Amino acid sequence: MSTKHAVVTGAGSGVGRAAALALLGGGWSVALAGRRKDALEETIGLAGEAASRALAIPTDVGDPKAVNALFDRIKAEWGRLDFLFNNAGGNVPAGPIEDLAYEDWARVVQVNLTGSFLCAQAAFRLMKNQSPQGGRIVNNGSISAHVPRPDSVAYTSTKHAITGLTKVLALDGRPFDIVSGQIDIGNAGTPMTARMQKGVKQANGEMKVEPVFDVAHVGSTILMMANLPLDANIQFVTIAAAKMPWIARG
Repeated sequence: MSTKHAVVTGAGSGVGRAAALALLGGGWSVALAGRRKDALEETIGLAGEAASRALAIPTDVGDPKAVNALFDRIKAEWGRLDFLFNNAGGNVPAGPIEDLAYEDWARVVQVNLTGSFLCAQAAFRLMKNQSPQGGRIVNNGSISAHVPRPDSVAYTSTKHAITGLTKVLALDGRPFDIVSGQIDIGNAGTPMTARMQKGVKQANGEMKVEPVFDVAHVGSTILMMANLPLDANIQFVTIAAAKMPWIARG
């Protein structure tokens, strides 16, 4: 096949935008999924001539009907799917566990964990039944899949759970040439990490400015993972600002 086909969720900004642009630049056709059509189209507008291989598909990944519609569109447009980057995610302001409203907890779980499950489930069905069979799923785990920040019970819990999802997909996909890996990102330079420049709370309670790195390097890492043959897999990869203090968070 001269062109392979990918879905990137949360493609309207940040890590998802960088991944979508890297894949488009690498010759892939890419369906960009996210809640805001204007943001998706803005990403496509940055792709230059590769924009002709992009589809903007507004999608709430926490909504099963919306996810099914996304993958039905992929099947109708392309007939197959070779790569899914499960990137969409959300968070709530940091705060003590006793003050976290159930509604805020549920919203983070619905997007970060349930959304990743729903997209992986739909991708798995498509990859299992297409010919040639197989494909690759990469989940965005985050440094928080390893160690938490203070006051982050909802986000950290979902990101630890993503690691379990990654492992199950990798195991259950073996008979069908469906491989699964995880990218754990620390302080990529996106709107989400702009607060790092002003100082964020550390484990000992102090506020500290943290370094960030160019999010384009995340995109190139995703492209490398996507381009691997299906008999090889990067199971887990961590990419972070070199001087990020996560190794010593405790």
